[in-house]
Amino acid sequence: MHIFAHSKMNSMGATNKLNYVKNILDNMPNDWLKLTTHRLDIYDESRAKVQFTEQLEVLFAAADARMPSLAALPTAYDYIRLGHPLSCLLEWAMADRYQLPHGQVISFSSQTMPILAVLRANLLQRKKTRVVVQGKLPNTFDTDVVREVYGYNFDLVQANASETLPAFEGSTILVSDGDMHDTTTYTQFSQGVDFWVNNVAGRGSVLLVSDASYVSDIQHVRRRETIAMTPANCLAVLQAMVKGAAVAPLDNSPADKARTRHYIKEITGAPTDALVGSSGLSVQYAIMMGVVHYANQNHRGKDIKFVVPTNCYGGTNDQARRVAACMDHVEVVDLAVDGDSNMVQSIDAVLDTIAAADAVPFIIAEIPTNPRVEVPDLEALKAVLAKERKTAAGAIAIDPVFILDQTFCPNVRFLGEGEILSTVRALSYASGSKFPSGGKCTAGYVVGNALTVELMQHIGQHLSLCDNEATALQYALLAEQLPSMNERIAAAYMHTRSFVNFIAQALPTAKINFVSEQLAERGFTPSVFSLDLPTKGETEEEKEACKRKLNHKLIGMMITQIPQESKYCVSYGQLQGCYWTIPATSTQGTTKEGDKDYIARVALSGNMDLAKHQAVFAQFVKEIG
Repeated sequence: MHIFAHSKMNSMGATNKLNYVKNILDNMPNDWLKLTTHRLDIYDESRAKVQFTEQLEVLFAAADARMPSLAALPTAYDYIRLGHPLSCLLEWAMADRYQLPHGQVISFSSQTMPILAVLRANLLQRKKTRVVVQGKLPNTFDTDVVREVYGYNFDLVQANASETLPAFEGSTILVSDGDMHDTTTYTQFSQGVDFWVNNVAGRGSVLLVSDASYVSDIQHVRRRETIAMTPANCLAVLQAMVKGAAVAPLDNSPADKARTRHYIKEITGAPTDALVGSSGLSVQYAIMMGVVHYANQNHRGKDIKFVVPTNCYGGTNDQARRVAACMDHVEVVDLAVDGDSNMVQSIDAVLDTIAAADAVPFIIAEIPTNPRVEVPDLEALKAVLAKERKTAAGAIAIDPVFILDQTFCPNVRFLGEGEILSTVRALSYASGSKFPSGGKCTAGYVVGNALTVELMQHIGQHLSLCDNEATALQYALLAEQLPSMNERIAAAYMHTRSFVNFIAQALPTAKINFVSEQLAERGFTPSVFSLDLPTKGETEEEKEACKRKLNHKLIGMMITQIPQESKYCVSYGQLQGCYWTIPATSTQGTTKEGDKDYIARVALSGNMDLAKHQAVFAQFVKEIG
């Protein structure tokens, strides 16, 4: 089957659907455009998007586009990096236009990541790929780097709409900047195209997939290495669709980009200019591919080791292993950092082993750790990172690069002159959907110290190649919110400290993981803590089951009694309210089962009714006895 074998549409049905889409756009809830994270208590991850589109079809059949009906639709995804109502609506409408199942239409914020997604899948399947370009590839798509660094092999063919494609033993990707309202151009390729990347006027792209077996792999790339087309850009594309007009040009403001970089430099004190991406994970992917590229050039023939905490953010663990899966010379090394393990001692031991093997070490770690909010001895950490080590042959080993996920405490300065990590090679990155934007958008940024200028150049190259730079709206929102970030962090910390102290008094048998007051005085002022509730039972299994039941009881009480403020959501750093989640079933979704934390993670803001949350917690303590 090829994409356009059934592309002649029922014009009446298509018209009806577009009219319905227009009505939706006129009546849609504000949340569709503005929320970055959605409620976990009404979200079934196993049926992400499916529940939404099934109910959307019911509303379409009833010609119901009223706001209350739209607001009652199931949560499509828990987080807009993965997808959201407007991306689902766009994919639903495009699927109808090209007579494909809606799951086989996937929108991207990037124009190159859909190509890379197919190339990755075919690399692992040992399948050939032909990339047919009608017009030109995105300027950032460096074919030599894609082949040499990513390891993706493909034939590149320039073609026009009048040509008939010769037979090809493998997959064919069509890349086009054509008019999305004109299907006739693409029907000429109907017997030779397996994937169509339709680039949309600087807004991203829409990928059409003929073989459903690829969908899961492609969605995983969108989940981990890039993002779905943003709500604002989806809205612009949908508005153009219903009007039968060209997509409106983007209003890019160089001033917003410059202001964002200025504020990040001011906050971090780092000497390098910030690289700003579409999400924290897209920045992290650029970091990983950038340092691999750097190592390939500067340490030819040597193995690369990504050292990653076993129980860190699941997306980090998963992404590192996905990068390693594509390259024979890249391996992930586990790092024990929490609980009974000491991060500094663990790093010291791991670096000794890597040095003996004469490999290239890149360490990714969170400070404070997630979700247990622990901070290592930073002087000891610096000493271990700076320590000269020897290979098995007695040569000086390659020094490590410390890649710091600073999302929990982005206000702490690590990299500037005289700061704790200024004398060892270190990078710092943060998710922009947390404190930097206050939850107004996905984004992310990375900065480096004075020793990482070349590394930052490589990272910037891969952020650009993947077309994962922040969008115009993301820059605008960051420029708006970053000036108040440190004040918001301070206010949220004060609420969190008060709540933690209250819990300690109300339920002294609970284990609370939060920074000490001594660490807070040094600038580590997160607004997130984890709560390990006291449990009962004769066996470990009974105790664990009881604890999990108590977690759900507490969260259930909070979100039902304080629904306007208390939410079951995965994020933190929000502008208002309190977010609750269980890391083992959310942020640690891809972490190995034995390393998961079945505890409650609580994220407070500086704008919430703290007294009411304390009152509900007191009621919870009373009910559990």
